[in-house]
Amino acid sequence: MKNDLFAWLLKAARWRLFRPLTTLFTKYMDAFLPVDRLTENDHWLAFHHPQPDYALHILIVPKTRLASMDAATDQPVEFHQDFYRVVNALIADFDLNAYGYRLISNGGPNQQVPQWHWHLISDYVQETHD
Repeated sequence: MKNDLFAWLLKAARWRLFRPLTTLFTKYMDAFLPVDRLTENDHWLAFHHPQPDYALHILIVPKTRLASMDAATDQPVEFHQDFYRVVNALIADFDLNAYGYRLISNGGPNQQVPQWHWHLISDYVQETHD
């Protein structure tokens, strides 16, 4: 149910009519995002992608509204440090240094949702997450 709702929200975010709602949603998403959180800190939230394209497909989303990577340059140093803390925690939790991973951020016409985010992906998937 959670993944269905989030998948619908992702689709709606692509429609120009829903963009103002997307802005409101991303502003308060850490309070009501319908996903199971893998890890989070003051600036970032990580969870399994509701429509995965890989065996392991994790979304890492800033808790503030940022339309693109360009907007991140104005963020404080702690914002960027917290990003690497989240990524490193996920790499350790899923033992991805042993199995391999990719970290991807889409931009321009490749960015399907008007909220900047990252994908941590791997062809390997661990059965359980600690």
